[in-house]
Amino acid sequence: MEERLGIVGSGTIACGLAVTAARQGDVLLWARSEESAERAKAAVAKGCAKLDDADADCVRVVTDLEALRDMTFLVEAIIEHHGHKTEMLGDLGEMARHAGSGAVIATTTSSLSVTELSKASGHPERFVALHVFNPVPRMKLVELAFPAEANSDTRERARALCEALGKTPVEVPEIPGFVVNRLLFPYLFSAVDLLVDTGMSPEDVDQCMTLGAGMPMGPMALLDYVGLDVSKAIGESIGVRVPDKVNELVEAGSLGRKSGQGFYSYD
Repeated sequence: MEERLGIVGSGTIACGLAVTAARQGDVLLWARSEESAERAKAAVAKGCAKLDDADADCVRVVTDLEALRDMTFLVEAIIEHHGHKTEMLGDLGEMARHAGSGAVIATTTSSLSVTELSKASGHPERFVALHVFNPVPRMKLVELAFPAEANSDTRERARALCEALGKTPVEVPEIPGFVVNRLLFPYLFSAVDLLVDTGMSPEDVDQCMTLGAGMPMGPMALLDYVGLDVSKAIGESIGVRVPDKVNELVEAGSLGRKSGQGFYSYD
């Protein structure tokens, strides 16, 4: 991997990306607090232990954002919230400007405007949406979406990084939800409507789609895996009606796997 990769965030996507990068060399991961850093270290160690070619020692976790100053490729992977992302991207852009590094600045957004985020960074010519999929070490696709100002060097480096990480990059138009979420969530939400209308169990709906349509995961299990709060936010961002059942579960704090309860219960 030719780039010096810095990842901003300590959640599932950030840690998954760090584990993936650890197969190729050193990577720096920033966490907001010491507590978050400890959780990230544990998640990275657990993720690397599942792979034959990933070394957790290659991932250095820091809490000082300035430690990323010398990185050549900065990936923002924090919460999917416009305000939080624009603030962080502004900090990264300012740091890159003072360092004179020419670093590419990326976001892992799955639903927010790439153009607006690129402007927040101050460097739209060196900006890309790098939409990886969970679980990051296993999922091959990366959707690449560029603002109109992105130069050829940024486009080439983004593709090269994806390929170095063992991923398949596909350039997609800058539209809400890109391609995968734009096609996927109408299907997932229609499955919820069918569940409610028919009184079927989540297990039966999922079994129909895994055994009858060859899906690796049924729609209810997949919504739980993504997180019902995240699914709701994606639906709203792409203009798809969010089913009442999903809204009710989110309001009750039943967010899927991460909360222990969604369409299914998790121990």
